[in-house]
Amino acid sequence: MRARQSDWSELDSLIRRARGRPERLGPDGVRRVGALYRGAVADLAQGRRAFPGDPAVRSLEDLVRRARAAIYAVEPRRGSAVAYLTHGYWQAVSQRGRLIALAWALTLVSTALAILWAVHDPGGAAGVLPFKVAGGGAGPSRAIGLGAEQSATLSVSIFTHNIGVTFLSFASGILLAIGPAALLLFNGLLLGAVVGIAASNGHTADVIELIVPHGVLELSCMAVCAAAGMRMGWALVEPGTRTRGAALAAEAPRAVVLVLATAPWLIVAGLVEGFVTPHHLPLVPALAVGIALATPYWTLVYVLGGPYKRSRALAVR
Repeated sequence: MRARQSDWSELDSLIRRARGRPERLGPDGVRRVGALYRGAVADLAQGRRAFPGDPAVRSLEDLVRRARAAIYAVEPRRGSAVAYLTHGYWQAVSQRGRLIALAWALTLVSTALAILWAVHDPGGAAGVLPFKVAGGGAGPSRAIGLGAEQSATLSVSIFTHNIGVTFLSFASGILLAIGPAALLLFNGLLLGAVVGIAASNGHTADVIELIVPHGVLELSCMAVCAAAGMRMGWALVEPGTRTRGAALAAEAPRAVVLVLATAPWLIVAGLVEGFVTPHHLPLVPALAVGIALATPYWTLVYVLGGPYKRSRALAVR
């Protein structure tokens, strides 16, 4: 595919010269644009099959969209908000599957390491927490989750902190994709510290009962938003045949829309935190609520964002 980049560059140059009006190129220019466009479409079809995920393929997708809009003198249809929420959103999440898996891995690995640290040094681990985890002023190594008031305070603190990290991890994507990764590691450190301190005092179940009902969906949303931020930042690292500014301008709106469409699921997690968590469900029901809340989300990603529907959606762009 790299050998075809000269034709892609020529097509890009002609489209820029046309500025939405192919007649500006004259008869020969219009014919040349048509030939180059057909070649680029064929290259794109081959690239999607042979090199899925290659940055050059993403750049070619953008070029084909712009060329199509110029040749047919119409902008691509922007589907309705309902269409995006019911189909486009799930396809966008599915397309970022590898980055989402990376986001989960960063969170879970740092959480596991922090648990091990906090179990052996609960006092030191409590020092990194931005919210109070001890009841009654007894110090950071005392019972987490025993009292109703302390349980509610801890749950709200974790929820509001995670919401902040969710949106910050997206916004920090502008830092060449490093920002979201760092925030995920730090958030895993905090989560692991809380669980580890509780485990060191025999209250692991208390903390799990507080976090899991809303936490599984919450962490899912965090991973999706972080993936959007990382992909936006990666557009600056690997812009393909585009300039870095053009790559960022193409990726940033998609990332913003993805994050905004994820927000309602965070609201659902917040409602569960507000109405379910205060009842301090036993461990098994708490786990059941957390799994039941996250399962519809990932089921929709699998069903509506599956490979067949995703490839069909890309083919009509």
